Amino acid sequence: MRKVYLLAALGVLLMPGLAAAQGAFDGTWKVDMNKVDFPKKPDVYLLQNGMWECKTCVPAIDIKANGEDQKVTGHPYFDTVAIKVVNDHEIEETDKKDGKTVVMSKMMVSPDGNTLTVEFTDSSNSNGAPVTGKGEAMRVGAKAPAGANAISGSWRTTKMENISDNGITWTYKVSGDELSMNTATGQSYLAKMDGTEAPYKGDPGVTTVSVKSMGKNTLEETDKRDGKVVGVMKATVSGNTMNIVYEDKLHGSSMKYTATKQ
Repeated sequence: MRKVYLLAALGVLLMPGLAAAQGAFDGTWKVDMNKVDFPKKPDVYLLQNGMWECKTCVPAIDIKANGEDQKVTGHPYFDTVAIKVVNDHEIEETDKKDGKTVVMSKMMVSPDGNTLTVEFTDSSNSNGAPVTGKGEAMRVGAKAPAGANAISGSWRTTKMENISDNGITWTYKVSGDELSMNTATGQSYLAKMDGTEAPYKGDPGVTTVSVKSMGKNTLEETDKRDGKVVGVMKATVSGNTMNIVYEDKLHGSSMKYTATKQ
């Protein structure tokens, strides 16, 4: 989980709603990793004939898998990718930005070819300590084609565990007609709660944000990069629980998760 999104309230005509939102949303929140409904759309990879393809990356990645840094374009969090083939069931990936390592990950396929495990250290969207964790995915559809590494195929995420707190914790504060947000990895914004766009700081993949009220305890946030919508999130608070639906506009997928007030 590289970031957590939040939502806000409307304007002067809805001051009672703002007060309710302040009481409902103010505080520090943490994602409950046992209550995450991951995207149904799978990630698709192909490692064959010395080439690595991430077909569902945006934009897609197609590079040599020789363990050396390969230039890629159009990705705000990294500009080179190196794929090292460990064996026919395992690879290591290193992503860099401006020559600095920002992501290190290991992908391993089970002997039966049906489960993919990923271990990662990710500082691509952190201004402090990296986010660390482990994930698991299940194969969807056919197994790897003949002659391809077992990594090849379609994989749907089913579990994320041991995620460091800095990757799943954030704080909201409503003051007057403004909402402030701060994450443990250094992202922040201060936005009026009338849908007006405001700068989103500390995230290479998001440049502006707008927030608005969708009811007494429901808020919506829209994130953009260079004028293009990259994500929309809707959150509803009930007591100390926040239920969130996030639509990933870049990848055409969605997920649901729950956060609890700390």
